[in-house]
Amino acid sequence: MKNYLIQIIEDDPSVKKLLEITFREYGFNHISCENKKNAMVMFLSHNPDLLIVDLGLSDGDGKEFIKQVREISKLPIVVLSARHDEKEIIAALDAGADDYMTKPFSVNELLARIRTNLRRNTGDENISSKILCGELEMDIASRDIFFKNEQLKLTPIEYELLKYFLLNTNKTLTHKQILKEVWGVGYQSEMQYLRTYVNTLRKKIEQNSTRPNYIKTESGIGYRFCCNN
Repeated sequence: MKNYLIQIIEDDPSVKKLLEITFREYGFNHISCENKKNAMVMFLSHNPDLLIVDLGLSDGDGKEFIKQVREISKLPIVVLSARHDEKEIIAALDAGADDYMTKPFSVNELLARIRTNLRRNTGDENISSKILCGELEMDIASRDIFFKNEQLKLTPIEYELLKYFLLNTNKTLTHKQILKEVWGVGYQSEMQYLRTYVNTLRKKIEQNSTRPNYIKTESGIGYRFCCNN
């Protein structure tokens, strides 16, 4: 198993210490710093596998650091912040963060999300033509999708939406991100498109579309496609 390196960017000494102790205990290598300036130098020199980023740093907003990293890397970024405001969460995800946790936080939940993001990132290096998620199976090469071993009949947009969800399982996706990736630039404000197609997909793949197991609503933010394979 690879020895993953996690970079912590956190200016609260007590939280930073807790993270360092936790990662040491669970076998993760780690490096840490307290501000944006040192964070970028450390990132470029150590090439970590995942970032834990606080937003309220002494020399600026962590979202700016996330944007800088996203220009040169696709590694997983998990925000750990005391900011609970919905607009802040959306802004961080739009800046390029993969996940967002608020303080105070559960160490076990943070570790679970870290493992999920690391698995997904490793898988991106070798994307298989077939994706399995519960009773769903997608063959990207043939564009066939099966649910409970029966082929699904999807419109082109339904296919692209489900494909995007399956390629980003267990990740919080903002409305804006989904609209941009599935419909294209210029559609980021067309919320009704997204709601309509999510509802039609739910009717095709959920046992109960009003209590979905796959396409979970992240209230005010977007959706998370849950896959526990």
